[in-house]
Amino acid sequence: MARRLARDAPLFAAVDAGTTGARAIAFDLQGRQVGEARHPYRMVSPRPGWAEQDARDWAEGAVAALRQLAARSRIAGRIRAIGLTGQCPTMVPVGSDCQPLRPGMLYRDNRAVAQARQMREAIGDRRMHELTGHVAEAFHVGPKVLWLRQHEPAVFARTSFILQPRDVVLHRLTGLARTDETHANATLFFNLRERRWDAGLLAAFGIDADLFPPVLAPWQVAAELPRQAADELGLDPGMPVVVGAADSQCAAFGAGVTGPGPVSEMAGASSCLNSAVPAPLPEPRVTHYSHTIPGCYCTELGVNTTGAAISWAVRALGYRSYAELSADAERGRRRLQRATRRAGVSALAAAPLFLPYLGDGERDDPTARAGFIGLSDRHGRPELAFAVIEGAALGVRSVLQVLAAAGAPLAELRVGGGGARLNLSGQTKADLLGHPVVHLDLDPAGFGAAMLAAAATGRGEQADESARAIRQRARRFVPSPSGSRFELPRAAWFDQVRASAAVHEPRAPA
Repeated sequence: MARRLARDAPLFAAVDAGTTGARAIAFDLQGRQVGEARHPYRMVSPRPGWAEQDARDWAEGAVAALRQLAARSRIAGRIRAIGLTGQCPTMVPVGSDCQPLRPGMLYRDNRAVAQARQMREAIGDRRMHELTGHVAEAFHVGPKVLWLRQHEPAVFARTSFILQPRDVVLHRLTGLARTDETHANATLFFNLRERRWDAGLLAAFGIDADLFPPVLAPWQVAAELPRQAADELGLDPGMPVVVGAADSQCAAFGAGVTGPGPVSEMAGASSCLNSAVPAPLPEPRVTHYSHTIPGCYCTELGVNTTGAAISWAVRALGYRSYAELSADAERGRRRLQRATRRAGVSALAAAPLFLPYLGDGERDDPTARAGFIGLSDRHGRPELAFAVIEGAALGVRSVLQVLAAAGAPLAELRVGGGGARLNLSGQTKADLLGHPVVHLDLDPAGFGAAMLAAAATGRGEQADESARAIRQRARRFVPSPSGSRFELPRAAWFDQVRASAAVHEPRAPA
């Protein structure tokens, strides 16, 4: 009987319009992933520094994944609500029918550098940070909107809304154009503390608030699933569709980052680092969003190409899989550490250093570039594989240092996503940070979106218990003295190299 009841227990679905594809994932209230369906789509880079996707793929990929998930025998008839999330800040202009007018521009698209500078100069870094929780970079939606108006005026003139991927999916499912506070935060036109569109910022750049959809709180039900969509998906009509939040904010909620101390790392193609704070921090380098829980804020820092760098290494170094790369890198690290202990080889000479900035710039520094430093003919594939995994960890460490200096120190790093499958990554981070690193066994962004949906149906306490359950079964890495002795000199080397003009795109001659 218990087994039959367990198979009949309610499930909650998350739909994630991510960077590499759309996913639909079902979770139960014991914190277990019951099923997942994926629908990949492509990113294209028509020019250096540009990153685009066909926004129709976000919607149709999400529908295809959700339909496939709902059809599975273990899941059919058990989904009670849907929570939404997606990559952010990524934007697309749409017409009056909410159909895309051009390809979407991804968060890692750096074409709007001049427009970001224009926004900073007009408002001032500190004032903009006080108002929005952000300082303008090409990463954000606002500069991309200004770029669109300047370079594609005909498209801008036809634009009814600027939508983000989750918004596009919501419209496909319900026919509604809505966004939430966290996506609105990323536009740079939304007042962080007052949680409304800021009239002064909009006026300063000649932008109408109606260019953006109405804003909901992340935990709000946007609509009940219409019958037409339900029939298409194989789901029950009338189930709540919860607007949810940006992927990193959902990941923080799913990882249980609801108070000071723990930090969430959503480790996918990029890494987003999030902590909970009762009030925004004054440090301009730390961005802020509304939290997915009332009366709280969520900090964010990130690295654009951590998982993407590891994916690149699999291809570029000729490995057949992530597992093969990781195993070779682990063997390489053990050999390197033995050499530093027994043969007196310097930790700096043991392996090359890797800078993981493969996206033609970083979200806080569009001129940053990737590279191997310190290569020798002594080095082979294992050393290069290790350097890439270590380089992603070093990139994470560098932004966590900014967060700690701003007043939100790390007590524990909780990692979810593809990066949590690499044990070497977890141990390297623990050795670098001097704090425990926890690898969750499910995707916290999807889990967080699903638990927001569960809470919206009156199951908030069960959702909290479910989040505790996933942390209790997570894999835990603690700093090792030998590992820290090896890594800390290399971290100091990384800091020195990262600041060098040689690893930044040079300015064009006047």
